[in-house]
Amino acid sequence: MTQHSRVSVRPLRADDKTQWAALWTAYLAYYETSRPTAHFDLYFDRLLGDDPQDFTALVAQVDGRLVGLTHFLFHRHGWSDENVCYLQDLYADPAVRGQGVGRALIEAVYAAADTAGAPGVYWLTQDFNATARKLYDRIGVKTPFIKYARP
Repeated sequence: MTQHSRVSVRPLRADDKTQWAALWTAYLAYYETSRPTAHFDLYFDRLLGDDPQDFTALVAQVDGRLVGLTHFLFHRHGWSDENVCYLQDLYADPAVRGQGVGRALIEAVYAAADTAGAPGVYWLTQDFNATARKLYDRIGVKTPFIKYARP
């Protein structure tokens, strides 16, 4: 799908489950959370499914090993005729950070959005995620919105 030097990005496959689970576990740990094993199974099955309400997954690999993941979703938007794309999860193994993995994954989501006719792609991150925000500031536009959630 997308290629950056040694990094290639492709859709998630069923035989990726063990490597995907390790990456997603590390991603969740970074945000100081976890999910039960049963949820891993459910989410992985949804990522491979064909329900348009579910997330799509792309993975980055280097030398045949998964080193990153992204999960994204297309949805309607009240201010647009077209769907928009929400990039929910993005993670690169710390051992390969700075080697274009995050950029390759985001650009692959941009390409998927273009193919789907979704002009907008957006995502959230924690304010303390300084390393990722350096990349985001180069390839995205920081908006003035503040997120609120139900307590």
